[in-house]
Amino acid sequence: MPTAYGRILSRPGALRFSAAGLLARFPMSMVGISTILAVQDLYGSYSAAGAVSAVNIVAAAVGAPLLARLVDAHGQARVMAPALVASSASLLALAAAAQHHAALWSLIALSALTGALSGSMGSLVRSRWTALLDSPDDIHTAFSLEAALDETAFMIGPILATALCTTPALPVTSGWIAAMALQTGGGLWFLSQRATEPALHPRRRRTARPGRGAVERGQGLDAPAPTSHRPVLGHGAVASIVVIFLTSGAMFGANDVTVVAFATELGQKPAAGAALAAWAAGSFLAALAYGSRSWGWPLWKQLAAGALALALGASTFTVAPNLMVLSALYALTGLAIAPTITSGNNIIQVTVAPSQLTEGLAWVSTALNIGVSLGSMVAGRVLDASGSRGGYLLVAGFAWIGAAVTAGSLRVLRRARAHCRIPLEGLADQR
Repeated sequence: MPTAYGRILSRPGALRFSAAGLLARFPMSMVGISTILAVQDLYGSYSAAGAVSAVNIVAAAVGAPLLARLVDAHGQARVMAPALVASSASLLALAAAAQHHAALWSLIALSALTGALSGSMGSLVRSRWTALLDSPDDIHTAFSLEAALDETAFMIGPILATALCTTPALPVTSGWIAAMALQTGGGLWFLSQRATEPALHPRRRRTARPGRGAVERGQGLDAPAPTSHRPVLGHGAVASIVVIFLTSGAMFGANDVTVVAFATELGQKPAAGAALAAWAAGSFLAALAYGSRSWGWPLWKQLAAGALALALGASTFTVAPNLMVLSALYALTGLAIAPTITSGNNIIQVTVAPSQLTEGLAWVSTALNIGVSLGSMVAGRVLDASGSRGGYLLVAGFAWIGAAVTAGSLRVLRRARAHCRIPLEGLADQR
């Protein structure tokens, strides 16, 4: 294990941009639970909390692919630096508005703006790895490392956010403020590392003609050639992964809200973050193990096995009598998360053209985010009506829908071909 990860982290600039990317991704694990805790406390409604959280995630899901397309064409720093600053300012304004009990519509508007401009930090980091590495096995290891770092954020972030939001001496909006600081500091540190920023991939314009005008616009012999490929979602494999991750995201979103309700019912609300950390810990350990070796199964089989394991694990949450047992079940189920997400990202990486990679990876996070928003919103209504038991039945339902969608997509995934004309069936060692 150390050999594989040490090999990729020894590459120039790799450790620095990966560490910065980790800090910048903490908000993705903090904003959601901070929103639920703050809005529910200040406005007394899980439905309101779910709505404010959901609109943030929906806006992020809409904005991320658009920002990613601009990033592929114009560069990470040029596009994302102003976007992240604006997103952080909106998050700070959201905290102030909630603290002063502003109208719910203003919270929703600020939450949407925060999400729309946040981008997909995970896709930016993975794009750098793909540009830096040339071995499929190394890219597989790098993507697994990033999955593990995702889970590191999800282990620490919810605990930190919960502690900040539930400490009597601090305002309930403290989780948002901490997330804003990490997003700004980590994001700008990451974007300042220009040496590892991927090359530009300008898109071909329909009206573009070769000649003097192109040279005058800076498109001379040394400029990267414009590229033109089919739309990212035009790949059957990509579209399938998007739908699969949409349903999986719904399970994650419903679970995030339900665990807060379950802990509250037990009189242990501050412990909700620790339970989510156990969920992330299982995924973290699985990510490290998954990335340390090459697997004999093709990617579509790895994806299917992960989806089934998630469904089986989620079905056990309804029988948990307390948070200790629930945390143990979370840790076991979490073992399936990182391999499932990594195999999906790997399919995207080998399917789309290099000039579309950031956009392709952003669509994965977009699908997850839309699913999370739908799951949290629906769960909020279910929890207000039926309590945590109804919430966990919903979590299991979403998980089995995800498994069913995966099973229905296997034919497309098996027949798909990578951008480099390698069948996915044969990508057991080509991730």
